Amino acid sequence: MNTSEYIEQAESGLLHTYNRYPIVFDHGDGVYLYDIENKKYLDFVSGIGVYALGYNVKEYNDALKAQIDKILHTSNYYYSVPLVNATKKLTKFAHMDRVFFTNSGAEAVEGAIKAAIKYAYNKDGSHDHEIIAMDHSFHGRTCGALAVTGKQAYREAFEPLICEVRFATYNDLDSVRSLINKKTCAVIMETVQGEGGIYPGTKEFIEGVSKLCKENDILLILDEIQCGMGRTGYAYAWHAYDVQPDIMTTAKAVGGGVPVGAFLLTQKVADNSLIAGDHGSTYGGNPFVCTAIDKVLDLFESEHIIDNVGEVGNYLYEKLDELCKEYDCMKEHRGVGCMQGIEFDIPVADIINSCLKKGLVLINAGTNVLRFLPPLVIKKEHVDEMLTILKAALDETIA
Repeated sequence: MNTSEYIEQAESGLLHTYNRYPIVFDHGDGVYLYDIENKKYLDFVSGIGVYALGYNVKEYNDALKAQIDKILHTSNYYYSVPLVNATKKLTKFAHMDRVFFTNSGAEAVEGAIKAAIKYAYNKDGSHDHEIIAMDHSFHGRTCGALAVTGKQAYREAFEPLICEVRFATYNDLDSVRSLINKKTCAVIMETVQGEGGIYPGTKEFIEGVSKLCKENDILLILDEIQCGMGRTGYAYAWHAYDVQPDIMTTAKAVGGGVPVGAFLLTQKVADNSLIAGDHGSTYGGNPFVCTAIDKVLDLFESEHIIDNVGEVGNYLYEKLDELCKEYDCMKEHRGVGCMQGIEFDIPVADIINSCLKKGLVLINAGTNVLRFLPPLVIKKEHVDEMLTILKAALDETIA
């Protein structure tokens, strides 16, 4: 079948919750994707931050193939060697004490919220608690994650959701302070807002919220699902600040392409929140996904991924800054490392479509923000290649 026939067949059966681009991808290699007609695309999306190591990495593939020949799943009634290895390496990498493995980022957020609510319940015996989240945030589509997502249009049809959630303004410390009361049990926020338009947290804000949480015995939950795993030039973005979250979430790149997530806790929160029977997952932390985590963390170290993000991310930032000076429709350039965005004064959909036709994969973050989330193994020459295509697309669409 050709591309159109595949798409037609897919649309006849899929629930229409995505507006997909008219491409059927077949395989990838390095930082490039190939469709079923073998057209080559430079990938600056990496599966929305998932493929940090790029495509077709032999060591990663071999590890997963070897585990397939052993066992994929046993359930959490038992231990496995990959589970032990992944636990040891991820807690060390993240600077946290305890971990619960999930199947996705949204599930990690759900678990983090449950842990915070249980912690508060154990402290005061009350069922009447509130959570502070951020406007324009994104934490997932399941009901708990949706409840703390700061986009009313996403929540409206599904309310009421979980406990009372109050929304503060990101990077505005006073707005958080004004919402704290005796019922507040947690503050949840992305260390760098992703879907909301690529907004890094300022030092004053991140450290200020952490201080407020400590002063009021409130748990700080940092969502690192998109901005974590080296993407900002640190193992996790919060490592750049003088803070220690009580709970953090991770997913996307932590599995290198395998669907997996996790929420991690300090020992204090672990000791005073979820116990046996409070939470569970049939597939979470099975030998297959833990093999993926284990190998991803090994490759982060051996391939010096974070160092590469520091070098190439700075180069990307410089080049995008130069680009912004050439086009009046570009309002602001934001981001850090390999998580950057350009805000336009026009919608970016036509620019993205033009780039796709020319062999470059980009996505948006909101209507007017062009988002850059390349694999963390990109080199400077890939940045140059991207800019050549993007400039051609810009000249075509905004002329």
